[in-house]
Amino acid sequence: MGLNDFWFLLIAVLWTGYFFLEGFDFGVGILTRLLARDRTERRVLINIIGPVWDGNEVWLITAAGAMFAAFPVWYATFFSSFYLLLVLALLLLIVRVLAFEYRHKRPEESWQRNWELVLFASSLLLPFLWGMMFANMVRGVPINSQQDFAGSFADLLNWPALLGGLAFVALCTVHGAVFTALKTVGDIRVRARTFATKATVVALLLGGALLIWIQAERGTAWTAMALAVAVVGLLGTLAMNAKAREGWAFSFTGVAIASVVAAIFLALAPDLMPSSLNDAWNLTIDNSASGPYTLKVMTWVAVIMMPLVLLYQGWTYWVFRKRIGPQHIPADAH
Repeated sequence: MGLNDFWFLLIAVLWTGYFFLEGFDFGVGILTRLLARDRTERRVLINIIGPVWDGNEVWLITAAGAMFAAFPVWYATFFSSFYLLLVLALLLLIVRVLAFEYRHKRPEESWQRNWELVLFASSLLLPFLWGMMFANMVRGVPINSQQDFAGSFADLLNWPALLGGLAFVALCTVHGAVFTALKTVGDIRVRARTFATKATVVALLLGGALLIWIQAERGTAWTAMALAVAVVGLLGTLAMNAKAREGWAFSFTGVAIASVVAAIFLALAPDLMPSSLNDAWNLTIDNSASGPYTLKVMTWVAVIMMPLVLLYQGWTYWVFRKRIGPQHIPADAH
């Protein structure tokens, strides 16, 4: 395996880590309106992701940075092709941060309600936008011979992109529901399991449809294997959720999300972004990579820093491992 292949694999791992970790806090944000019955329960949901949501976003920054350094042509074309979608995603990420940080700064009900609505809307729209972008990557976008985006925003609005957006939302919602059941006690835990069962059925339909399309579009034996693992993951979620084994159910939803992301990158390889105009103009692992010296230095940095990041995040999850419920929320806190 050359350094080009290694960095393609590592970037796929970074995106997988992002969707695995940020996926459940997107899902919890969505559940603040779909599951929580009152403000106290919404505060419970916000508190279970409060200590970790910002650390989860480190994976997005790292993935984008790795794309920039290892495959600058891919980075440039990706960001120019999906410019409007990425600007909207950036704005949503910013207001989502504000929703976490500002919601409790004032005691007025209208102030807190509005920021909770912002949290819900941003948590719903962000996975939809990511799903659109990655589905379009598999489908191919108009890239010309100079490796520039030669289309318009209308080219990105197609049924596979919409399917990708809906599938990502459904998967994140299931992931968040199972995480909620894993981290809460009492009635909200029971309702989270019930909701997770219903949401898993929807995720099976939408996620299965997305994976079948990927298999038909650019399928290989490897993508077929990823498809099968994703389905097994969601079926395992149903089985473990029915037995109230939330830890196992969460692991299975994680396997399903990781398999979907793996299917996308396996379908792309050895391309990074296929051109819908001419296959000869595809961005590939070889024609988009940085020089050998840059990749070598980056590899040493990754070998040193990645274990430290994993240890730090693992420690954070261990410290905040306990379950909480409405009884742990002070009535007068703001």
